[in-house]
Amino acid sequence: MLRVAVVAGGYTDESVISLKSCELIYSSLNPEKYDRTRVRILKEGWFAEIEGEKYPINKGDFSFEKNGEKITFDVVFNTIHGTPGEDGYLQAYFEMIDLPYNGCPFYQSALTFNKKDCIAVLSKYGIPHAKSIYINKGDNYTSKEIIDEVGLPCFVKPNRSGSSLGISKVHKEDEFEAAMQKAFLEDKEVLIESFLDGTEVSVGVLNYKGETMVLGITEIVSHTEFFDYDAKYNGLSDEITPARLTPEVEQRVRDVAAKAYKCINMSGFSRSEYIIVNGEPHFIEMNTLPGFSPASIFPQQAAYAGIALEDLMDSEIEFALNRSSPWIEE
Repeated sequence: MLRVAVVAGGYTDESVISLKSCELIYSSLNPEKYDRTRVRILKEGWFAEIEGEKYPINKGDFSFEKNGEKITFDVVFNTIHGTPGEDGYLQAYFEMIDLPYNGCPFYQSALTFNKKDCIAVLSKYGIPHAKSIYINKGDNYTSKEIIDEVGLPCFVKPNRSGSSLGISKVHKEDEFEAAMQKAFLEDKEVLIESFLDGTEVSVGVLNYKGETMVLGITEIVSHTEFFDYDAKYNGLSDEITPARLTPEVEQRVRDVAAKAYKCINMSGFSRSEYIIVNGEPHFIEMNTLPGFSPASIFPQQAAYAGIALEDLMDSEIEFALNRSSPWIEE
């Protein structure tokens, strides 16, 4: 029986969401196939959690001791949103200790977590996106210069963050600096984007049984100003699967989402956000470890596609075990 570490937590406010995702994934891993262990990676430490007891993880080989026995894992199922599980750090660590893991490799994790860099790469492949400006903390800038460039309203967001933490929609110039400071609380890099007036959709794409598959398209109708934390996690939005699109626009979204996934050599689960303007999907961001609580979009899309969560987990585990190392040319 394969021994699987279901890893959750993280070092940001997204850890609360990660712990919820962990429970659904843990329960979706067939206990007749897998010996499952919850592993917490938190600021206060790394530990395996079994029946309420905590066992420290040896970072040298990701093992732990229980009753004098050293326990190792065959594969890791990473469910951490944000750092260090979604930005490449853990993926690189697992590569270095030769431990198979789900999802995409460290480079793709780091690239997609950095909104500016991901947009820059995908734009080279002709994928549309909002006009944007990038500011490092400490850079000299004026609100007028930025607003003259991107217009109003605009979005101010941390460049490397998830769950809509630190994002503001700015309507007037005198709101801009407060939005910048809010974003800087989450990251020292900030992205300012022009407002796109269109239909927002979330698209699940994954490698399923060896093939790139668009799982589904979900239309987002937020009850708040935009798809913020409350809209995502506190029920203040309508998530409509399948999205209410014409067949032509739906196919365009599917084509662009699959192209973005393939262009950066993605693997594993992903959920990308697009704004459709005049029938053309504009890329916003890609999440490589999408939320997996019962209310999350990705499980909803799996249900719509008629794929059982247990089958999704089996496909991910099989892919992880058979992935070739990025260090070695095939």
